[in-house]
Amino acid sequence: MGSEGDCKTNQRKPRFLCLHGFRTSGAILKKQIFDKWPTQVVDKLDLVFVDAPFPSQGKSEVEGIFDPPYYEWFQFNKEFTEYENFDKCLEYIEECMIKHGPFDGLLGFSQEVGLTKVPKIKNLIIIGGAKFQNKSVAEKAYSSAITCPSLHFLGEKDYLKKYGIELLESCVDPVVIHHPRGHTIPRFDEKGLESMLSFIEKVQAEINK
Repeated sequence: MGSEGDCKTNQRKPRFLCLHGFRTSGAILKKQIFDKWPTQVVDKLDLVFVDAPFPSQGKSEVEGIFDPPYYEWFQFNKEFTEYENFDKCLEYIEECMIKHGPFDGLLGFSQEVGLTKVPKIKNLIIIGGAKFQNKSVAEKAYSSAITCPSLHFLGEKDYLKKYGIELLESCVDPVVIHHPRGHTIPRFDEKGLESMLSFIEKVQAEINK
């Protein structure tokens, strides 16, 4: 008979579809996560990175830091109140979930949550996320509470922090990791790492029941 450790190594890792930030790419998000998160986190997850459907239509904030190409999920105005190609974005994400899935959850950087058309989202990891500010989109996205387990990273200096806090109000039981940085993929302090590992452990237990 195998040991308990052998049984654990045979468990399937939680599989997350990873959605990068505005005008970056899947490769950039992958590098950010693997550079900043410890192996004790990334080794417990099966992370799948994809590029957004639209080539960047303007200057990227990571230009000079990360190499192009850069992509964007949809387009919006400065107040985040008007969107273009949002429906196409949702359709594309659904296609990715079918093509590369099944998935146990979504991980997004600088993403607003509105994927209510996809019924099988079981867990969310949201880094620097925000609540939709477009009234009609928000009414559709948040007409019912987000009941799946969700983990949120909130930066003290993040310009989207206000909208990230608003998003928490739509979640039934959010786990929040605070960090002192701005709109970025954060490193973990001891408390944050403990919260992250606990969240992964719960997802792991659920998928291996």
